[in-house]
Amino acid sequence: MKIMVETSARHIHLAQQDLDTLFGPEYELTPKKSLSQPGQFACVEKVEVVGPKGSIKLSILGPVRKRTQIELSKTDARSIGIDAPLRLSGDIDGTPGCKVIGPKGAIELAAGVIVAKRHAHFTPEQAVDYGVTNGELIGIRLNYNGRSLVFGDVVARVSATAGLAVHIDTDEANAAGLTGTVDGEVVKF
Repeated sequence: MKIMVETSARHIHLAQQDLDTLFGPEYELTPKKSLSQPGQFACVEKVEVVGPKGSIKLSILGPVRKRTQIELSKTDARSIGIDAPLRLSGDIDGTPGCKVIGPKGAIELAAGVIVAKRHAHFTPEQAVDYGVTNGELIGIRLNYNGRSLVFGDVVARVSATAGLAVHIDTDEANAAGLTGTVDGEVVKF
């Protein structure tokens, strides 16, 4: 069965308190485009993330979350001097922090910088159709642009609010020669 594979480029999710510090009290994000996950969107606003060796501009993804989190590729993290661990989104305890600069202020994060572990989103019904369970490690086979490969260790994430899609980072997309979204195939090990 086919599943859409898309590149999740570097970005930040902000908690409302941090959004207010960076952009001003009671600031509301400005949606730019909808994403594959229902209710999520890329924003017009950007921030600067500062590490020990440099900085990088990041897009903000909305809506706001309970905790601020930065998702970078390993290449991005190295370029600004942060040793970001491979983690599932939301698992930020014990991760490195950094400085984030917005137009109205700056914050110092004690934690929150990760390299997002590749994952596939399924609704409960889709999980049954694909024969996967929440947290299961699966593979995604790609045959695109002359670079056939199988991504292993893809975490199945099952949620009632999911949009059927696989998310990989830019390093992984470059390794597979991907441009834009492509169809992959779920592989069980």
